[in-house]
Amino acid sequence: MIERLWRLLKYKCFYLNAFEVGSEARKGTGAWITYYNEKRPHSSHGLLTPSEAYDTHNQRLKAAA
Repeated sequence: MIERLWRLLKYKCFYLNAFEVGSEARKGTGAWITYYNEKRPHSSHGLLTPSEAYDTHNQRLKAAA
């Protein structure tokens, strides 16, 4: 699983951006990881973003209570 994350990071972040200095690379990497964790649809969530999946899960829990 971690190999997939590193592959995506390389292909979607590093190879598409020409970072000049380390601080740019750090900022770009942080922005991409934030996108990956919060805004990118994940197949494990049925193509929902993590926040959408979390909200759906919470609504089901509230309805069950």
